[in-house]
Amino acid sequence: MKKFQSVGIPLLTVVIGMLFGALVMVLFNYDAVAGYKALWVGAFGTPFAIGQTLRAATPLIFTGLGFAVAYTAGFFNIGLAGQALWGWLVSVWIGISMPEAPAVVVLPLAIIGGMLAGALWAAIAGFLKAYFDTSEVIVTIMLNYVAIYVSDYLIRNVITNRLDATPFVGENASLRVKWLTDLTKGSTLHTGLFLAIVVVVLVYIILTRTTLGFELKAVGLNKHAARYAGMNAKRNIIMAMVLSGGLAGLGGVMNGLGEFRNIFLMNGAAPAIGFDGMAVALLGSNNPIGILLSSVLFGALKTGGNLMPLAAKVPGEIVNIVIASIIFFVGSRYVIQYFFDFYNKRKQATKGGE
Repeated sequence: MKKFQSVGIPLLTVVIGMLFGALVMVLFNYDAVAGYKALWVGAFGTPFAIGQTLRAATPLIFTGLGFAVAYTAGFFNIGLAGQALWGWLVSVWIGISMPEAPAVVVLPLAIIGGMLAGALWAAIAGFLKAYFDTSEVIVTIMLNYVAIYVSDYLIRNVITNRLDATPFVGENASLRVKWLTDLTKGSTLHTGLFLAIVVVVLVYIILTRTTLGFELKAVGLNKHAARYAGMNAKRNIIMAMVLSGGLAGLGGVMNGLGEFRNIFLMNGAAPAIGFDGMAVALLGSNNPIGILLSSVLFGALKTGGNLMPLAAKVPGEIVNIVIASIIFFVGSRYVIQYFFDFYNKRKQATKGGE
């Protein structure tokens, strides 16, 4: 039953969200069938669409994994967006600073640099949580805004001379490769997807097969009991946030070296991949495999939604409502879980009475 619930409940939340989106389209006199058909074609109907869907899913895999690691240790990392932004900024900065270096040197440096930038930014919240018991929610929210405005300052006044965007990284620092572009008929799919799949496997192994994963779960369940059992709770708190931030930073690297290949002014808005990563992780039950699948779903919604106004004449605002309703009903999984548990308790009570 538990295995069924772990798979069935997320699927049910998606179905509920899709039905609600269809209801919204019908209420506003739009053809829901045509709308969802356009969504499917825009997400999976052509090699180009598949490439764009997988490209959109790639950074979400990293930010979703980042949220899951922190959540496993009992923390709600709201700062994924800021950590991803630092990964984005630093990876591009390294890439454009080494235009003549061979790819085997600059590309690993840019990826590792972006990952470390996200990890260090998250470590601030981890340190404050471990030693001063501050709220990681409040701290990471504030750090998001600091990251946004500091990155805008660096782009305009340090990396460039009063420009709104940096130059593009060279081929030596790009995650795009010709054979993937040709395979998907000109999409922006890049090799970061393969790195994401490798990291999914690594995170799964860490969380389920290592001492570190066990200690993170123990701290998440009860840090006082973990400390009593001889575990270093403070170290594990910081480690959880560092790992979470490093993964989020890699999500930003995917934007910097894969999709956009530069960075531009945020103008007060945090990268959407941070907040979408939270929804992806919750929908995927904070399981690395579930996060991989839910990231593809969100990538499909983002990519396929672009075709709905063109092919089905559904306005962009309605498309956003459809996507938002699915994200909203991700939260309903806990309501559904409650009713499942209630039903199981009643069933057990009935059997006991007999």
